[in-house]
Amino acid sequence: MDELAEHNRQRWDELSREGVPYGRPWFDLTLEEARKRVDPEGMLREISGRNVLLLAGGGGQQSAAFGLLGAQVTVLDFSGNQLAADQQAADHYRLHPTLVQGDMRDLSCFSDSSFDLVWHAHSIGFIPDPRPVFREVARVLRAGGLYRLSCGNPFTSGVDDQSWTGEGYLVRGAYRDGAEIAPLPWEIWGESDAPKRVKGPREFVHALATLVNVPIQLGFTLLGAWEDGVGDANDQPGSWGHFTAVCPPYLVFWWQLGSIQGSE
Repeated sequence: MDELAEHNRQRWDELSREGVPYGRPWFDLTLEEARKRVDPEGMLREISGRNVLLLAGGGGQQSAAFGLLGAQVTVLDFSGNQLAADQQAADHYRLHPTLVQGDMRDLSCFSDSSFDLVWHAHSIGFIPDPRPVFREVARVLRAGGLYRLSCGNPFTSGVDDQSWTGEGYLVRGAYRDGAEIAPLPWEIWGESDAPKRVKGPREFVHALATLVNVPIQLGFTLLGAWEDGVGDANDQPGSWGHFTAVCPPYLVFWWQLGSIQGSE
């Protein structure tokens, strides 16, 4: 684990300790809700019995959902606290995922063609170059296997979400592949009226050309892409809800390794 990964691991351990939403185990899942949470785009068919890798996906959320749906689940995450949340969820549901602490850029602990699905949580922005990750995903997936990637929308990464001018939001950051995003504290809301402000991990922009062209060069076929906006345009301008309705901050891609024939 290099200096960047160690720095971000420490940041995520603290975020997890402070109750970041992505580290709060899901203890309320039904089978119907489990499927909705891991496949909101409706791209999966049979899940039971499939070997699923949750890449940088600790937190006790998707591991519980896939486990309840009958998958053989492996979670890789560099944060021990995030993996501890997966163990809490596993104990709650009496599941038995395999939990591995490691860097998403190095999957050498897994054999070639080990998984039917790699479900990649919103984490690839914590490294400046996603190419090593894409290469490793291509190696550990079986032919015809699926890769779901959630990531930041590079076109909104440079937009200041608190800069509402009355007419729009200001673009402050450069659009450059691998550029580091100016760090801001993360606000974690709990039961109190004021959020906790916790120093966040280092994050980077990945150009759309990189996010699309590199997987294609590695033999992936794009099955679909979605812009993921979570806000409400009727919210107060300058709020996160309003910003995300105007500038969708997230993208989701579903890829298949190889041709579309033989898909799920």
